[in-house]
Amino acid sequence: MIPEIGIKGQEKLKQAKVLVVGAGGLGCPVLQYLTAAGIGKISIAEFDMVDETNLQRQVLYGSDDVGKLKSIIAKNRLEHFNSLVEFEIFNLRIDASNSMNILKNFDVIVDATDNLETRYIINDSCVILDKPMVHGSIYKYEGVISVFNYKGGPTYRCYNPSEKDKKFKNPLPVQVGLLGALPGITGTYMANEVIKIITETGEILSGKVLLINVFSNTFNTFSVNNVPENHNIKDLKGSL
Repeated sequence: MIPEIGIKGQEKLKQAKVLVVGAGGLGCPVLQYLTAAGIGKISIAEFDMVDETNLQRQVLYGSDDVGKLKSIIAKNRLEHFNSLVEFEIFNLRIDASNSMNILKNFDVIVDATDNLETRYIINDSCVILDKPMVHGSIYKYEGVISVFNYKGGPTYRCYNPSEKDKKFKNPLPVQVGLLGALPGITGTYMANEVIKIITETGEILSGKVLLINVFSNTFNTFSVNNVPENHNIKDLKGSL
């Protein structure tokens, strides 16, 4: 009924293929809202198992799922939400050996991961394959959302240049704490960007980073400069 989307937009959603990398705190709301929106094919790349510490934020899973593969549990739950969506799972970690082969088959790639190494691999694959990358990340009370490599726009490396001489160590939620609702809010924004990209409506968060702080109730948007050399990636040798 929204005139900007209409029947044509719904048909575009039905024809779309989306890969969600990560079925954790961010991936769960992304998957739920994309399923409800009627995306034609949703694929889930997730190798991890459900842990008890996941349950306050990873809302596709319950206590009985602890120790089971997230990808399988998520697929089973989502199939109950919308039987018209085709689901596919990859029980593996996206890395330089498989990324290109998997990502090439999708229209939009969603980065719902929790580590920098995988983000660089996803980004570089998207640059080579010319695929938009919807990115989200969370820390304590803050959520970050952006869209990279959209119609020649800035890439993840433009926003977060890698420093090969440094070892990044991402603190896990179990180490620093995390408000359980934050990934739900952030992931919902990510799903919204996917829908806008597919239906070609609204203003895409390309060249911009949206920073949400749920503690102070602030929303800030920052610009990202487009660095030309970050579009010249030819292979994944420099992704790690």
